[in-house]
Amino acid sequence: MSRLRQFPRFLWDFVIGDDWRIAFAVAVALALTLALSDAGISAWWLLPVVVAVILSISVWEARRARG
Repeated sequence: MSRLRQFPRFLWDFVIGDDWRIAFAVAVALALTLALSDAGISAWWLLPVVVAVILSISVWEARRARG
């Protein structure tokens, strides 16, 4: 496989990984942080809160799936 085809696959696996919902939540949080910041609202706290919440949900679901 050529390097040109390997790189997008690596990038997809690195960014998306096992759970696309985590990557989506972080992307939305980044966009909201940017939008709030552009509006003049201090939004530095939003990304850590979203990451903590989505990580907690992910761990809870993984634990529930294991039984």
